[in-house]
Amino acid sequence: MIIKGQEFHINGLAYTIRSAAETDAEQLSKIRVQIDGETENMDREAGEGFIDKIGFQKIIKTDSEETKNLFLVAEVHNRIVGFSRCEGSNLKRLSHKVEFGVCILREFWGYGMGKSLLQQCIQWADENEVKKISLQVLGTNEKAIQLYKRLGFEVEGVLKNDKRLSDGKYYNTVVMGRFIHTFHKRGVVECFTEESTI
Repeated sequence: MIIKGQEFHINGLAYTIRSAAETDAEQLSKIRVQIDGETENMDREAGEGFIDKIGFQKIIKTDSEETKNLFLVAEVHNRIVGFSRCEGSNLKRLSHKVEFGVCILREFWGYGMGKSLLQQCIQWADENEVKKISLQVLGTNEKAIQLYKRLGFEVEGVLKNDKRLSDGKYYNTVVMGRFIHTFHKRGVVECFTEESTI
């Protein structure tokens, strides 16, 4: 699905959150690899699960047409610096929910982009009868977990020793979910006062 773009001004930085377009595909392919190499909060290491320009064009086309999918980008001066996706299912038993994921270039952490992307996804979900948003987050990413809780997500479970990171140690993954009634009032998402660093 495609939504209207929105401008944000946080900590002296102006950026836009908008739906991804097929012309974004090449930029997205490059920054995905870069982001994967900047943090261990993602599932992949740099270069793993590579998606090229054509692959992203296909994903964006599908997400633009599917009513239960949403692909957003964060843009600074025509440069894409982060993105998020909500992916639904055509299976009837799973059609009420979407899976959320987000990633931001490290140099743009601290400007609330992750929060802004998620808020746009929450508003879209609430307006389009999406009953549940699910996500997974590394157990050590406490700032993200606290942000998700402030935006109405609750911990649904923990996948123990789910990921092995570069230090050779195993880490838990936290499974979280947000239901449509949470922090929802007259179609407006509210109660957001603190800035995100993701």
